[in-house]
Amino acid sequence: MTNIAIFGANGRMGKVLCEAALISTGTELAAAYVRDQHDLIGSQVQHFINQGKTDIAFSTEMVIADDVDVAIDFTLPEGMLAHLDFAVANNIPMVIGTTGLSEAQMQRLFEAAKHIPIVFARNFSVGVNLLLDLVQTAATKFGDDADIEIFEAHHRHKIDAPSGTALAIGEAIAEAKGWDHDQVAVYDRSQSEQAKSQKEIGYSVLRAGDIVGEHTAYFALMGERLELTHKASSRMTFARGAVRAAKWVQNKHPGFYSMREVLELGK
Repeated sequence: MTNIAIFGANGRMGKVLCEAALISTGTELAAAYVRDQHDLIGSQVQHFINQGKTDIAFSTEMVIADDVDVAIDFTLPEGMLAHLDFAVANNIPMVIGTTGLSEAQMQRLFEAAKHIPIVFARNFSVGVNLLLDLVQTAATKFGDDADIEIFEAHHRHKIDAPSGTALAIGEAIAEAKGWDHDQVAVYDRSQSEQAKSQKEIGYSVLRAGDIVGEHTAYFALMGERLELTHKASSRMTFARGAVRAAKWVQNKHPGFYSMREVLELGK
């Protein structure tokens, strides 16, 4: 049995993560953490979720329950880093889905992974991680003949753009092509007066309504076009993947892991 703690348990994603920990085989919800002094501290989690049954109450982030095996964090970067330090101090493995991290913040993850096992992914959907493999195959087989574009759509509340998943797709393509992603990524063509180069990856972003997540990689040639698309209709897709990663990482050695290892992709 894997006992899971959820940071940011009162958020949209946090509540779904609580549900996933409760309904998944071989896991239990051990703690549901919210910010210190939050109004929900002491309230029963059961009253705020749609699936699963639990007697756990929301509690402060600064008190790790004795039976926590793994902590999951999908909060904002600043909060996640504080949780990370706390997890290192208490020797608790982490599953991290926070996006919009800077280079310096990513370095903090790498340093922490010397002390605890960490699974980090910009998207924990099994389908999206399979998509990352597929776009690398397409990028390799098409050679330099295809124009490459990435489109992504999310709900109106999402802050980072392009999304972390869109960037992960672009980085996977760049890796397969032997390109430096930062040199070929194009986020804005409004000031460009040049035709598109075939050695670039263009990004387009939509923010609207309650779209959970949609990502498409386009490989366009003269006369044909390949579109590889993943659409998520529920946050539970990501939550189940994160819980799967939590079960996997429970007894691993310190290190920085991805969903490729969890799903045994590329073997």
